[in-house]
Amino acid sequence: MPKTMWILTEERPKKEVVSQILKKFSEEQGVLASFDSLRIIPILDESSNFISEYKILGVKSPTIENIYLSIISGSSSFVDYLVYFQDSKPDPKERPLYAIEETKTDDSESRNTGVFQRATKFVYLEVFHPGVDKTMLYNLQIDQKDKPTETNIFGTRCFRTLGVQFMGKKDNTASLSGWSSIHELIEFKAQMKKAHSGNVPIVIKQVSNELISISGKLYKKGPKKKDGTYSGGLTNDPNIGALSLIAATLRNLGWTKRIQIVKHGLTEEMVRPKNKFVQIANHLNIELDGINLPGAYLPGKYWEYETTGEKLGSIFIHLVVEEFSEGFSIYENHAGCERGYFYTADRKPLAVGKRLSNKDGVMLKNAEKIAIPDLVIFDSKRSEMINIEGERSVNVDAGIKQIANFSNMEKTYIKHYYPKCKVIRTVVLYGGDGKSIENDEVGFLLNSSGKMVLGKNAPKVFEEAIQNLIKFWQLAS
Repeated sequence: MPKTMWILTEERPKKEVVSQILKKFSEEQGVLASFDSLRIIPILDESSNFISEYKILGVKSPTIENIYLSIISGSSSFVDYLVYFQDSKPDPKERPLYAIEETKTDDSESRNTGVFQRATKFVYLEVFHPGVDKTMLYNLQIDQKDKPTETNIFGTRCFRTLGVQFMGKKDNTASLSGWSSIHELIEFKAQMKKAHSGNVPIVIKQVSNELISISGKLYKKGPKKKDGTYSGGLTNDPNIGALSLIAATLRNLGWTKRIQIVKHGLTEEMVRPKNKFVQIANHLNIELDGINLPGAYLPGKYWEYETTGEKLGSIFIHLVVEEFSEGFSIYENHAGCERGYFYTADRKPLAVGKRLSNKDGVMLKNAEKIAIPDLVIFDSKRSEMINIEGERSVNVDAGIKQIANFSNMEKTYIKHYYPKCKVIRTVVLYGGDGKSIENDEVGFLLNSSGKMVLGKNAPKVFEEAIQNLIKFWQLAS
């Protein structure tokens, strides 16, 4: 029997999620394991270079000898975590044991966010790994609503029909089971509250014994162009998720005839082979009313190991600081992977606005933008707030330019909730073969060979954490 678990993720790995993965594995596989005090440690070689893997410590089990974690990059619509239990390092062509999607929100914040916006990921997963064990993990940061919306109930029952499991969420009686029939699904959707006037409601109709139609707008208007027209296309993510989920559920319930999306708002030139919805539509044999659907262009693999992205540097420094110093994150948005909450001094989570709000707390469309950092670290030992922009080493100038725009973030959130802290701005770089840092604004470089380089103005908490990491592995060897 294998002894090694491999956890692969696009996101900054979290101890609470790893703990839930271990709990699921232990219960479902009948494995004895205890894991109360987990640590996520970057692995260094004999030369103190990072080998692009992390080790999970704090697990005691006769079955699990080692747990390794790697940062990967998924193709198109990718779940947050893949789990393997095997001796060899996973290959992208190999089938995972578990596919897990993490969400921090339910419909207490948005009736779509917790269900439909992530639905595409599980449907897209089936294109590459049909029938794999699928789980939606609710890592909620705010209280769950006592009574879920009808949208949440509808989406959850679709997920259950597709075999998706749920963790970290209080089950509501109305959401406990999947749909028993196509008729039940259609009838429930028909009695739900309709969309606001001007929107295209999602309506499911069995037109005949040969056709089911689903209405829903897939077009989303983009920015205004120089000629006065607007860009836009097949980018309406909530509806892409909703329509994909409904179609997949109909197929699972046994509908083999035509499924047609109507009132979608698309033109022929907007529908391209590489779009994730086109890929799903080909897989599920979905039609778009009035449009000849092109054949899908599918990538050769569902994921690959990340080797170039800026998040490799910012995630690294995030984990090292939290494991080897008294510093900790109060906000994260690594390369736009996952937009976290801003945590106040009393650990209250706040959603960070994209623009400034007026005196009444309303965010207007024409208000000034808030430039979002990749990471904000609070060095409690020195009462310093580190405002961090991650970048690839080849784009160092872009990173330096970006940190000059952090004033609104600092004024609205950091200085408002931590008025006594000193604020430091710095850039964290990844990649290249550099062994030194020339720019004063750069605090840390993790080069492609895994060498860790501190800038001359590096925050003290960076220096302390890196030194403690190196000492850890020196003692371990």
